Amino acid sequence: MKSLVNLRGVQRVVRSSLRRRDESRAMPRLLSSAVVLGDRIRNRGSIPAPSVSSFLSERWNLFAVQKRNMFIQTQSTPNPMSLMFYPGKPVMEVGSSDFPNARTAMTSPLARSLFGIDGITRVFYGSDFVTVTKSDDASWDLLKAEIFAVIMDFYSSGQPLFLDSKTASAMDTAIQEDDSETVAMIKELLETRIRPAVQDDGGDILYRGFDPDTGVVKLKMQGACSGCPSSSVTLKSGIENMLMHYVPEVKGVEQEVDEDEEPSLASQMEES
Repeated sequence: MKSLVNLRGVQRVVRSSLRRRDESRAMPRLLSSAVVLGDRIRNRGSIPAPSVSSFLSERWNLFAVQKRNMFIQTQSTPNPMSLMFYPGKPVMEVGSSDFPNARTAMTSPLARSLFGIDGITRVFYGSDFVTVTKSDDASWDLLKAEIFAVIMDFYSSGQPLFLDSKTASAMDTAIQEDDSETVAMIKELLETRIRPAVQDDGGDILYRGFDPDTGVVKLKMQGACSGCPSSSVTLKSGIENMLMHYVPEVKGVEQEVDEDEEPSLASQMEES
């Protein structure tokens, strides 16, 4: 009887051991089957969810990087009709360039495209900015988006700023060998003291000549400074006073206007 009980005990131990061994062998097979089943489901013609997320993430990051590469900032000027646009890239390597109308912009793809926007009346290039002037009835709220798009398209196209590689800004303040001491001093003041301040306001000023008989310096305002309501005040109270202070030979300053300019600009100095 005792031997029978011992035999049954041994049988229970053996069965328990075999059951544990079978379960341990079955677990890898179950896991393997689950993996295979999951692979079959994911490969059943539809894109796995992780891949969709990864795809969308990559497309969004690419879009964001492209936008970050061209971050355009704007800055107001004393002229409410003009606005400065900073593309975050160099514009003019040397000097500046002014386009008072669409006809003068034929040599520059960027300026020509900007004039293609309804309401744009003038374009000016500085060292790292583009000044755009609008008409009185145009709204900046509507124009800004179009101007942004034109500038971004231009820089992404790889086109040159000027179609003619020989086109360069006039070095109007470069001192020549035949310049008198008075003219040299006038040019030096314009280049080092006056021009930087004017360019900060989205424009520029060009030296057009000095009459030693009358003591009058002829200058030309460009960009935001051209047509600005305060340009005549700047010319008289600021520039004229400075030139007369440092160069006794200077007796006055006059604004010169090209034929391409609007006739109203020619009378600004007279009205002041």
